[in-house]
Amino acid sequence: MDLLTRIRSQWDRVTAAVTALAGAVTLVLGWRGVSGTPYPAEQLPYVVSAGLGSLFLLGVSSALWLSADLRDEWRKLDRIEQALRAAGETAVPTPGPTSSAPAPAPIPASQGPAQTPAAEGTVR
Repeated sequence: MDLLTRIRSQWDRVTAAVTALAGAVTLVLGWRGVSGTPYPAEQLPYVVSAGLGSLFLLGVSSALWLSADLRDEWRKLDRIEQALRAAGETAVPTPGPTSSAPAPAPIPASQGPAQTPAAEGTVR
């Protein structure tokens, strides 16, 4: 499999890696900006822009990576389901009852629910 086909099939993992790298670069650039000045008023724009930007990029990266893992699990479950269906279609049914439990005995009419005199005269 060549590299371009692999990138197309794993686009979410590639995008997750790129956004994680961008988040790390943004974090390092923000740190360089903050460390270059001793004044908090000059540090605040770096903290806000680089800090929040890197947190956003790292969050997107982790969401994409988890999505790729879930997609792999769904594919695996689909393959298992197809294999079970194929095995069920090729199985030869055995003659006879499918359940080993005995059938319940019918209740005789004389043992049915008791009717009270109040219930006999009511209209439904």
